[in-house]
Amino acid sequence: MAVTSAKRERVQAALIGEPVDRPPVSMWRHFYEFEETAEGLAEAMLGFQRQFDWDFVKVNPRAQYHVEDWGARYSYSGDPLRSPTRTHAPVQTPEDWQQIERLDPLKGSLDEHLRALNDIAKGLRGEVPFVMTIFTPLAIAARLVESDQTMLEHLHEYPKEVHAALQSITESFRAYVTECLNAGADGIFFATTSWASHDLLTDEEYREFGRPYDLRVLEMAREASFNILHVCKENNMLQSLADYPVHALNWDTQSDTNPSLEEARQFTSLTLLGGVSGQTLLKGRPEAVAREVRDAVAQTEGLRLMVGPNCSVPPGCPQANLHTVHAALA
Repeated sequence: MAVTSAKRERVQAALIGEPVDRPPVSMWRHFYEFEETAEGLAEAMLGFQRQFDWDFVKVNPRAQYHVEDWGARYSYSGDPLRSPTRTHAPVQTPEDWQQIERLDPLKGSLDEHLRALNDIAKGLRGEVPFVMTIFTPLAIAARLVESDQTMLEHLHEYPKEVHAALQSITESFRAYVTECLNAGADGIFFATTSWASHDLLTDEEYREFGRPYDLRVLEMAREASFNILHVCKENNMLQSLADYPVHALNWDTQSDTNPSLEEARQFTSLTLLGGVSGQTLLKGRPEAVAREVRDAVAQTEGLRLMVGPNCSVPPGCPQANLHTVHAALA
């Protein structure tokens, strides 16, 4: 029997455009000092939820979990405010793309994160919806090389090799989406990183190297109840991706180069998730955070809105600012 709760009802109402007592709210961040193990990651996510009582949980997996099983290596500094540093990229030459083969989702780092999802599901007891972060195939491929510049060179000069690798990545994560849902996730948080931005690609290039593979991964989440598309960075392609089969859109709503919440309502009927700047959360005073929350509600009339960060919350964010997000909606 499905578990009902005020949080689930609030989230589902926001997703279908029904009136809510207040917009659902959630924040998410990395816990670099704990994420090296499945147990540490699960407890960090659950501890954050216990502390702030969000309406849903967006699982921030280990920052590089999606490329470790293809040989990418990273080093942690021990500093809880610093992301891990890459020490080895498995694709050094165009020929190396041939080594990117389909993964078994029940092995390695992927399986480790499924164990974390199972623990998170048990801890939330069905009362709080949660989504697992899945990166787009192109975003994953770009983490297998040394730099964005190298990736662009390979896209332009060796498209056949890159397409073959994208096929393997796509098949791997199609299978992984199924396992994430089997582990209890309500859906996926599908993240483009910087690769759905006009700063790196044209619309035509994304239609070739991004969109077909994205849609094949999303196809495996079609029965899920809560899928979010995160279109990262400035100069993003949000409008051209707003027809993706998801329930909500998340992006940097504060950037002058991207649509505002109000502008996005003109081209999509999907629920909009965001409104709060990471920099405001990190460096601003609580009253500045409250202003952004209230402005998000004003732009959307509080309908089809979920209040959240424009991207992952910086680890050094003051707790008072996170508490303010809730308080501003009271």
